[in-house]
Amino acid sequence: MAYDFLKVKTQGGVTVMKISAPKSLNALNSTILGEIDDCIDNLGDDTRVLIITGDGEKSFVAGADISEMAPLGEEEGCEFGKRGAAVFRKIELLPIPVIAAVNGFALGGGCELAMACDIRIASTNAKFGQPEVGLGIIPGFSGTYRLAKLVGQGMAKELIYTGRAIRSDEALRIGLVNAVYEQAELMDKAHEMAARMIANAPIAIAYAKKCINESYDLNADEAIELENEQFGLCFTTADQKEGMDAFLNKRKPVFTGK
Repeated sequence: MAYDFLKVKTQGGVTVMKISAPKSLNALNSTILGEIDDCIDNLGDDTRVLIITGDGEKSFVAGADISEMAPLGEEEGCEFGKRGAAVFRKIELLPIPVIAAVNGFALGGGCELAMACDIRIASTNAKFGQPEVGLGIIPGFSGTYRLAKLVGQGMAKELIYTGRAIRSDEALRIGLVNAVYEQAELMDKAHEMAARMIANAPIAIAYAKKCINESYDLNADEAIELENEQFGLCFTTADQKEGMDAFLNKRKPVFTGK
């Protein structure tokens, strides 16, 4: 499917979604959010890993489109926030791994998009931040929630209250990103990570993702019970039989997602 602001390509089980609005440094407006939403809804069964990145060398996503937000009133502002939050939640709940390859500015909505992904890897020139308070607003696409989950309340409050941007090395130090690479090798590293994921059982990955995501909001007993349930369900799959048979017979498994 053709989009005005997305470049989408699927090959070898990996779909790359590249946000492409160079004039605005890939800033998110309603149209782009709608295209991302549609793309997520139409991922084929052949997609085993999704990589999200930005077009160009300067920006992943520089934020939300300020020109669209500036005239909004309370009700419209709330609806705009809900729309972005719903799209990002849909990304978070995908049963496949989602990797954010952050290749430049990831500010405001861009940082929030990256945080909705399972894993964030960044180029050396990447910058992360939630600068919304300098515009008289707060993070609106679930940024207050996810940032605190990822880096802790104290660091999240500092970054949000000051609005300062941090470089990729500091983002790595505080746990906001998993790894930092030179810009020229960022996408290769993303594909290498995706290939390692594709080599494993897709149903097991989906169950593991469900446990990790949902355990955030459960107490210990509830989280352990959820894991036990999902662990048991693995034994209803052909992939479990294949994986263990391959191990016992010293061969590489061939998983079918069944």
